[in-house]
Amino acid sequence: MPRVLLIEDDPSVREGVELGLRRCGHEVRSAATGEDGLTALGHFRPDLLLLDLMLPGMNGVQVCRLVRGSSQLPIIILTARGDDFDVVVGLEAGADDYIVKPARTEVIDARIRAVLRRIEDSGPSRAAPESHGELTIDRAGLTVTKSGQLLTLAPSELRLLMYLSAAAGQVFSRQQLLEYVWEHSYHADARLVDACVRRLRGKIEDDAGSPRYIQTLRGFGYRFGPL
Repeated sequence: MPRVLLIEDDPSVREGVELGLRRCGHEVRSAATGEDGLTALGHFRPDLLLLDLMLPGMNGVQVCRLVRGSSQLPIIILTARGDDFDVVVGLEAGADDYIVKPARTEVIDARIRAVLRRIEDSGPSRAAPESHGELTIDRAGLTVTKSGQLLTLAPSELRLLMYLSAAAGQVFSRQQLLEYVWEHSYHADARLVDACVRRLRGKIEDDAGSPRYIQTLRGFGYRFGPL
């Protein structure tokens, strides 16, 4: 039974989502503030965090950054319709996906299961660790090190890196990456790819402004180097 921590300040939304997800077979714990959510995170140990961005006090972006700073826990952010800027900020903070409110329970359940399924599908494998310059990618252990230092990657970042590096030199469009990494077919979600690439570059590149490993081919997409 997937364990979901929901942080949402609107009582009607919180209760509706919580009830709906329980009916879908999830074990759900909820909190109304970011502070209470972080406290619940420690003892509930969820499989996924469902996080509203507009919270009183500590907002969702701050919560996301704190969680992502020390954890690979999958994070899906909830945002009001039309808040495109908030979506981008949330994705840059480390979220793996987003859902626009209001959303049917079936949509939320499908997104949650897709994120968790992608983690299960990521491994383990029997492939030997691969060396790409200073990077070592261990597909069996689902770990990435740079110059011997273990990197903390979000699930979407790890899956994106694994996918690109498995076909080094091949160019993938944003739509191809959306369909594989996020299992989305919506063109509007291309910012998921761009935000994830920026976060990943910040962790694996010496200079994210002049990337060596993940290169952009304008008008086409991305490919994995290194040069």
